[in-house]
Amino acid sequence: MNNQPSLPRRVRFVELNAKALRALSEGDLAGGSAEAGVALDPHFVGDRARWIFGYRADQLERDPSAAPWITRAAVSEPDGTVIGDAGFHGPPDESGVIEIGYTVVPEQRRRGYGRAMVRALLARAAAEPGVRTVRATIASDNLASLATLAGFGFVRAGQRENDKGEIAYVFELPADRQ
Repeated sequence: MNNQPSLPRRVRFVELNAKALRALSEGDLAGGSAEAGVALDPHFVGDRARWIFGYRADQLERDPSAAPWITRAAVSEPDGTVIGDAGFHGPPDESGVIEIGYTVVPEQRRRGYGRAMVRALLARAAAEPGVRTVRATIASDNLASLATLAGFGFVRAGQRENDKGEIAYVFELPADRQ
């Protein structure tokens, strides 16, 4: 077993335009990958992912100006492996709150990629003059994401129940505190 600490992971984000999102929502991994210009993981066409990507495609149809904010493929650097998706739920609201979301594909979990994605999202939020607060909503049983957020200093600001009656915790962090 290697006892040396691993180097921090680095990621870059690749846009998933409306056509890529729609293809993924329809289960078309090859079409979504071609449109994105990277080989997306099969996780991108799982049931939950298809629903999310369909929602985001609809969001872009309603508001094309949300494109710079919403989900993107997360690519590990320097090897170029797609390790998940991450982005914001949309542009900041009128009070300067923006919500992050991220998913690491199952085969890449527990390798520091969630932390790398959150780090990159926080840097982007801090660079935007209108963003004051970064929010994240995490299922109460998602221990890995709860630990990831705690490592950045997110503070629990509340909780909510989803349509299945499951509890999710709402966390916030000042955007200038990354």
